[in-house]
Amino acid sequence: MQIGITAMGAYLPALRVDRKAIAREYSWSGLGMPRGGFRALAGWDEDTLTMAVEAARGLVQTAPESLRIASTSAYYTERSQSAIALDALALPRTVRTVDFGNSRRAATTAMLDALLGTGDQIVVASEKRLTQAGSAAQLAYGDGAAAVRIGEGGGARLAGFASVTHDLVDRYASQDHPTPYVYEERFVRDVAVAELIGPAVRDACEEAGIEPARLAHVAVAEPVGGTWAAAARKLKVAAPNHCQSVSDAAGDLGTAMPLYGLGLAFAAAALGDYVLVVGFGSGVDALVFEVTGAIEGVAQFAQGLAEGVRLSSPTRFLNLSGALALDWGMRAEFQQKAQATVLERVGREAIGFIGGRDSAGNVQFPKSAYPVNPALDQPEVLDDVRLADLEAKIVSITADRLNFTPDPPFDFGLVQFHNGARVLMEMVDRPERGFAVGDAVRMRLRIKSQNRDLGTRTYFWKAAPLARPALGDA
Repeated sequence: MQIGITAMGAYLPALRVDRKAIAREYSWSGLGMPRGGFRALAGWDEDTLTMAVEAARGLVQTAPESLRIASTSAYYTERSQSAIALDALALPRTVRTVDFGNSRRAATTAMLDALLGTGDQIVVASEKRLTQAGSAAQLAYGDGAAAVRIGEGGGARLAGFASVTHDLVDRYASQDHPTPYVYEERFVRDVAVAELIGPAVRDACEEAGIEPARLAHVAVAEPVGGTWAAAARKLKVAAPNHCQSVSDAAGDLGTAMPLYGLGLAFAAAALGDYVLVVGFGSGVDALVFEVTGAIEGVAQFAQGLAEGVRLSSPTRFLNLSGALALDWGMRAEFQQKAQATVLERVGREAIGFIGGRDSAGNVQFPKSAYPVNPALDQPEVLDDVRLADLEAKIVSITADRLNFTPDPPFDFGLVQFHNGARVLMEMVDRPERGFAVGDAVRMRLRIKSQNRDLGTRTYFWKAAPLARPALGDA
């Protein structure tokens, strides 16, 4: 049976920066930047790992043979994101893992490798890129993640593909210049259309046995605005570019951009349609799919764009995006560091949020040699219970403005799961009215602590509202 795309997943942070409101604050400068739509903004405790896990968690009902994560903005440079994600998703350690990076088309390259191989594989792309205050990228970029599961059958088969490697320096970031340095748009557009996107799309369509005009939907990650419009005129393609919808409502998601646009394209496509996805960066990958059936999870892509909490405060935006360092006083001086020995002993069960069930049916977290049930008076081996995928209700709640957090207030309280387990947890994605006792919550993987001096982070799950408001109503 042919390998194809069987399911997809997506994640965008709750906060949506109102570009018009922020650009208005820069109006005195005359700097050019996007002034319409929204930019998805990760919270202080979100990064490429947490968002990758959120995008992939719906795809792991069964363990894949491999997990691949693509990003140009991973926090660690010598610690595998996919290895940490493996534990967070409670997957067996026999699953092969690999990280892809250094190119915005890393995700399409990883996806193409998986499609040309064998077995059941998950590819995730996630991005939280640093930008310079006042740059166009500051509002044009967005934070988010998208994932695909590839295996036998599926609702989309690879009909044709083409890859072109070309060291076109349209933009770059480096250790000495971590924010993007961007070159002149017209130069980039002309080269991209004539030498990269145009030839690659023609070759991919030729291998698929169709003319480019037969493409019903496309997801093209553009290096600069207007690139696909220019290429489409030459190719005689009238299909809408779904990556434009992502750019308008969430921003340029980097490696995740083509995968997020592809999810939207599949959701809009009909049986028999041909769908094109193009990843751009140091060349291009052009993949043509034929839609042969339903693809699980694609409905959440449009839903993700439509939800969110509007953010119009310039200083809060600058603070959360890392462009402004506020003086939080002495309470912010506290540093934490997780020892490798502790992580080795309990790290997998902690980041996997795995509790235990005793012989009487009581569930607790964390697990212990002696169950907390007072009726038991001897050690027991507790059965694993993964709490990360279960709902809970808030039993108690405190909104603390004395304890330090980069995005006050610090919400925490006791939550009770339906199986009876109770855990003291932090709350995130605060609703406008705040949290209340009795609210239903779900679990989200987040940064628990970070030590900037030593460059380390720890991760754990936090409680978040079950649903997000519609962006228009936020």
